[in-house]
Amino acid sequence: MRSAVSRQPGAAARAPRAPATSAVEVRRSTRRRKSVSAYREGGRTIVLIPARMSEAEERRWVGVMLDKLAAQESKRVLGDAELTERAERLSVQYFDGRARPASVRWVTNQNTRWGSCTPAEGSIRLSHRLQGMPEYVVDYVLLHELAHLLVPGHGPEFWR
Repeated sequence: MRSAVSRQPGAAARAPRAPATSAVEVRRSTRRRKSVSAYREGGRTIVLIPARMSEAEERRWVGVMLDKLAAQESKRVLGDAELTERAERLSVQYFDGRARPASVRWVTNQNTRWGSCTPAEGSIRLSHRLQGMPEYVVDYVLLHELAHLLVPGHGPEFWR
């Protein structure tokens, strides 16, 4: 299924990179000089561009803005409950479920480290600075801290 692109004022439709279920509407503005922006509205994506842009520039910018929106949406922030669920899944996947955190949460007082673990309490804390980073980065830090529930310290046994 192709995405419908509607433009104002009336030009032909085309299909840039967009989710198959999403329509893209391009709005040209004579007041807009250089900036291009985009946002989601219901099931549509609205792309705002300067009126003077050529058809080729429009196609390029629609693609760029769709990619930017997709990247922003993929960086959604996990809540503490989702973070705990993620840690539990990672423990099952990599540690046969042996690493069992009592709590996993975001904290704002860790500015010099990405995460910390208190094995005696079973608590894992991740720096708020990780929020919005790619999932694989959060997963790596979670795995590192889960490993501390099994082996405190950073000796050879930990890295095995």
